[in-house]
Amino acid sequence: MAKREKEKAEARKIARAARGPNATLRHLRMSPRKVRLVVDLIRGRSVEEALNILTFSDKSASEPVGKVLKSAVANADVRGNFDLDKLFVKTAFVDEGLTWKRWLPRAMGRATRLRKRTSHVTIELAERA
Repeated sequence: MAKREKEKAEARKIARAARGPNATLRHLRMSPRKVRLVVDLIRGRSVEEALNILTFSDKSASEPVGKVLKSAVANADVRGNFDLDKLFVKTAFVDEGLTWKRWLPRAMGRATRLRKRTSHVTIELAERA
């Protein structure tokens, strides 16, 4: 059994190395539906163009998404075998995170459930040929 676990760990390590530079933000306290609007704007664009779009966007989700993008670029710089001028956003997606459940008092002794949603943002970069 230990041999199989080592083989699986080695396969995961190889798969991780094959991926481009990436960054993940977990438990962002924003609805995934709202964050996806911003992520859809930058998918497939060059890093420079994506940062410009995020800088001048009015959406509140553009600030944390911009931080994740800058983190992915910094990860590419640390790896050292990427040309930063040729990087583009290969994949960018938003998954639903945990939902915080809270109660709001209402009239006549009732209560309403509030669902405070969170998001997981993942951005992967690649080099243009």
